[in-house]
Amino acid sequence: MPKRPRDLNQLAKMVVDIATGEAQDTISAKKRDPQLRGRAGGIKGGSARAAKLTGTEKREIAIKAADARWHGKAKKN
Repeated sequence: MPKRPRDLNQLAKMVVDIATGEAQDTISAKKRDPQLRGRAGGIKGGSARAAKLTGTEKREIAIKAADARWHGKAKKN
């Protein structure tokens, strides 16, 4: 899939061509929807982050979360 041109004049010509029907818009609707893209990243984000953390880092995060739940604010490093 070709990218949009960076040159302003070429981009303007492409926009006019798309508007007049001489060219087709190559960016699919699915790629334009930021909600779908954000949700896809959010679904895999937590498990991907947890896989990269060491046991010690996970423990520190858990302690900080428990402290925030029970004492109303997180401990400073």
